[in-house]
Amino acid sequence: MASMNDKDYYAILGVDHDATEEQIRKAFQQKARKLHPDINKEPDAEEKFKEVSEAYAVLSDPDKRRRYDAMQSGNPFAASGGYGSPSAQGDPFGGMGGFWGFPFGGGFGSQRSARSRSRAYNPQAGGDVVYQLDIDDKQAKEGCRKGVTYQRYVACEVCHGMGSVHTDHARTCPTCGGSGHISVDLASLFGIGVMNMVCPECEGSGKVVADPCDSCGGSGRVLSASEVVIDIPAGSHDGDTVRVSGMGNAGTNGFSSGDFVCRVGVPSERLSPRAAQGFQMIGFALPFIILGLTVKVIVEVAVVFSLPLCGIGIWLILKSGGFLHHGSHWWKNAGSYLVNGAVNGATVAIFMSFMVSCMSGLGTAGYTGAARLG
Repeated sequence: MASMNDKDYYAILGVDHDATEEQIRKAFQQKARKLHPDINKEPDAEEKFKEVSEAYAVLSDPDKRRRYDAMQSGNPFAASGGYGSPSAQGDPFGGMGGFWGFPFGGGFGSQRSARSRSRAYNPQAGGDVVYQLDIDDKQAKEGCRKGVTYQRYVACEVCHGMGSVHTDHARTCPTCGGSGHISVDLASLFGIGVMNMVCPECEGSGKVVADPCDSCGGSGRVLSASEVVIDIPAGSHDGDTVRVSGMGNAGTNGFSSGDFVCRVGVPSERLSPRAAQGFQMIGFALPFIILGLTVKVIVEVAVVFSLPLCGIGIWLILKSGGFLHHGSHWWKNAGSYLVNGAVNGATVAIFMSFMVSCMSGLGTAGYTGAARLG
């Protein structure tokens, strides 16, 4: 979600920067009427409606508009009474809070860079980094050690992962007052009352970083290259995982890091997509063949449908390398695809058998009696 300083609210509403409150209100009314989801059926109408409502919520409030203009102009001292004001926020740096960080910052998330600053304080655990590492049969059997270089988010050294250099504690968001959302009164337009939306400054957390770090932009983490040594144990197989604790992405605003998860790949044990599809088709056909041999009324299904399906499945397996020269783990995987297809086929076959049984009760001569009634 983009935050305040990623958006030009004046351009969104189509007004000049010196527009009066009345001009802003009229511009919002015009756009809101055109974009309301009950009127405009375009796929992006709802998103645009929320966007113009957010712009109006900020520009129609003098204090919010003053802080927004201060950020846009690059003059933090223009926002008198704003977040950088010691009288309003108790800034320990004598009004220099605006100097350390503009009133609004860049969007919170994995793509935020040092040039995109965010005041949102939203501590979240870092995600795992999943890495696919293919090895040969010998390495899988005997075990091996591999060095891996990869990119991940690490804790910012400048702010020690907190997102703020000079202030340890987050503060209440001045835009929403800590509620995490802002409101727009739409009663005069549509008679639907007040619409609530996520606050674009704190991004719903209700708290903001007092002075966003210049290095990480306030998230507490930066993108960096890392190295890790993976010890793959002997006897590993395709699909096994090796986890290294704490070597995943760093959390935001000082929260815990994720893990590095190495997914072991052994190509010789892996079925090709064509072979996997072949075993699934054979498995799907098996229940119909069994029912066709035991329930005579659907023997036609076994002959007309199931046997050709098995033939196609066998052909696909042969085209992908055949049944020979594969290890036990390959056959284990093949069995999994076969069982998966059989479960799906059994479900359909049981349903068809039930339908045939119901139809056979329509006539005294069973299924053929039902045909005579037709």
